Amino acid sequence: MSYREGRFWQPDVTVATVVVRDGRLLCVEERVNGSLVLNQPAGHLEPDESLEHAALRETREETGWDVRLTAFIGAYQWKAPETQRHYLRFAFAADTVFHDPQRSLDEGIVRALWLTPDELQAAQPRHRSPLVWRAVTDYLAGRRYPLALAQHLA
Repeated sequence: MSYREGRFWQPDVTVATVVVRDGRLLCVEERVNGSLVLNQPAGHLEPDESLEHAALRETREETGWDVRLTAFIGAYQWKAPETQRHYLRFAFAADTVFHDPQRSLDEGIVRALWLTPDELQAAQPRHRSPLVWRAVTDYLAGRRYPLALAQHLA
């Protein structure tokens, strides 16, 4: 049955933040279904929350870092083969502002770590999804859009 036949398509809307400092990317190692995977600080959009606020919140909750969003990188669509769930991800670039090393991290997050692009690329089999590397690739290629663009997408 398609959405045209009465079933609504309801993707999981997520945000991700690409944070670079001293040539390294802020990543999280998290436990998902018993496996340790790598991701950017990322998570689901909550009801009545802006995309930008979600990106700031998820980064703080998963890494202990407060960041300042600098650009919108892009929107990405992906269907997880094992669950058939659809994801619509909005990725942002950000600069670090403040770190609270005492902050407890979200459930499931093992640690925050800084990886070089080469280290993250070499670990692709451990990426939570292909969207991790796609957003980094776009960031490294210089893809940056004004933050106002993301406000018009929501």
